[in-house]
Amino acid sequence: MDLSVKQRIDALRRELEEHNYKYYVLSAPVISDYDFDLKMKELQDLEAQCPEYADPNSPTQRVGSDINKNFEQAEHHYPMLSLSNTYSDEEVTDFYNRVQKGLNEPFDLVCELKYDGTSVSLIYENGELTQAITRGDGTRGDVVTDNARTIRSIPLKLRGTDYPEKFEIRGEILMPWDVFDALNKEREEQEESLFANPRNAASGTLKLQNASLVASRKLDSYFYYLLGEGLPAGTHVENLQHAKSWGFKVSEAVSRCETLDEVFEFIRYWDVERKNLPVATDGIVLKVNSLRQQRNLGFTAKSPRWAIAYKFQAEKALTRLNSVSFQVGRTGSVTPVANLEPVQLSGTLVRRASLHNADIINSLDLYIGDMVYVEKGGEIIPKITGVDKDVRFLLGEKVEFIQKCPECGTPLIREAGEVAYYCPNENACEPQIKGKIEHFVSRKAMDINIGTENIEHFYKAGLLRDVADLYDTKAQDIVSLEGWAEKSARNFLESIRASLKVPFERVLFALGIRYVGETVAKRLANSLHNIDHIMSANIWALMEVDEIGDRIAHSVIRYFKDEKNRKLIERLRTAGVQLAIDEKKLLEKTTKLEGLTFVISGTFSKHSRDEYKVMIEKNGGKNVAAVSSKTDYVLAGENMGPAKLEKAQKLGVKIIDENVFLQMIE
Repeated sequence: MDLSVKQRIDALRRELEEHNYKYYVLSAPVISDYDFDLKMKELQDLEAQCPEYADPNSPTQRVGSDINKNFEQAEHHYPMLSLSNTYSDEEVTDFYNRVQKGLNEPFDLVCELKYDGTSVSLIYENGELTQAITRGDGTRGDVVTDNARTIRSIPLKLRGTDYPEKFEIRGEILMPWDVFDALNKEREEQEESLFANPRNAASGTLKLQNASLVASRKLDSYFYYLLGEGLPAGTHVENLQHAKSWGFKVSEAVSRCETLDEVFEFIRYWDVERKNLPVATDGIVLKVNSLRQQRNLGFTAKSPRWAIAYKFQAEKALTRLNSVSFQVGRTGSVTPVANLEPVQLSGTLVRRASLHNADIINSLDLYIGDMVYVEKGGEIIPKITGVDKDVRFLLGEKVEFIQKCPECGTPLIREAGEVAYYCPNENACEPQIKGKIEHFVSRKAMDINIGTENIEHFYKAGLLRDVADLYDTKAQDIVSLEGWAEKSARNFLESIRASLKVPFERVLFALGIRYVGETVAKRLANSLHNIDHIMSANIWALMEVDEIGDRIAHSVIRYFKDEKNRKLIERLRTAGVQLAIDEKKLLEKTTKLEGLTFVISGTFSKHSRDEYKVMIEKNGGKNVAAVSSKTDYVLAGENMGPAKLEKAQKLGVKIIDENVFLQMIE
């Protein structure tokens, strides 16, 4: 036994499984597709050389999974396999020759764009959408029908009449570039982590539990493959044309090619032209056109023999690292930014690139003056991916993460399990002060009519040092400032007065407590009702609230333990800011479901799942995602998940329908 080979196989399996998890489950890949495929190819070669180390659970034997346990799962009627990837003309030629040898008869290929989104399979019966399922592990996927219905380019009812009684169509859910840019800008303003690329943004959006939020993200879709009995045509291209006539969004960039030269011409054209498209693409898909020939060629364990994906190389550039600066956000998180010799990349001039965190800096082994490789993740966010160490000369200092805040000099903190360093001096660190004010006045928080530039003017004039100062501002204080007149001052003060009616859950979000976003703020407000209860709650009381874990609970306690923050709350109270849930809302609450825990599963006719969740909480009950021995009821609709049904029956959990539930809360 060659232990070194066995150790390498085991190491590759562990590494690839970890990357599968980050890509499919977390939607947060840390390596490129190219690097992943190289590692997969190495593992495949080693397993072929050493069949004695075969393992049915090896990453080479399965498709990476994106299953989210919060969704129901469903079996794919036809396995939803991935495509083999190629990166060179030689590999495309090899594929062509394999098909030619396998068929031993004339054939033509269809070339189409490989959209870089998240795969979905839609099922239609009698011309109506009945189910949408993600790829999952290729055999089972998440049922995301409610979310899919929010996507405008997905037809709910088909046009025409010549479609099969039941069929399946597969495609990609995408987030257009302009929507992606706007979403990341909003997340950056809220100091939330940015999506690496539109694919991850689309994947994360499709898995959201709130369908209305999915709708607001303006996802798009393209469809590329029909399956089922009684399809209208015997070729892939003709079936796509039929699908287009039924109302599906099918790309115009589809070409039937009879020769390899035509295939390469298509690839060369779109390698350049794709940069002008409104959505992300990462390659070209080649498919045998004839469905009969597809069936004859068949499948391997992982992918069809009649199709392959040619992947475009990520565009990168080599440039000099001039310096590294460190930015402090409103929550105190410190982000390193590389300042570069300007370089052209994907149509834009790049001067700065993200270095993410201390761990990334250490892994790159950077020195000032290094020649570094810069790529655009998803061709939008510049990042440093490597260093050309062969050309090092006249190097400056080694790049190391700073130990003190660059703004106020306070020693930085890094909590256990966290990758980021942050400055704890939240009440005296200038960018944190201004950042908190910007967050407080934002549309989703207090919606006060003042922008970033004017906050800077107010700060320099000594009018703003914390958010409570907003409520002490007088017209005479600001009309003398640059850019302000009586009308603009009046509009600002009117928005201040209007903010006194902003409900408590938004006020709590506006405070900018670390880790307390919109959803967490709502949970806290609805469970503890007022600021005094939250301020006095201990760790256990906070963790009793849905979705509040140890990290959030400690952050809330730390915030209110600070005497400056407690004084701030008192000043807001004096100003008339809402620091308790509206009494009418409290009166609507009941204790009919007090102490009862519910799991909701399936689809309903009288109310949506989200509406039922609100009813449960309003009546004192608790929503949980998974069935356990502590679950009191499963509220079951149509198409209840088989795994939840089996577990509920095994544990003896009572299963009720919506009619019984509505009687319980009448």
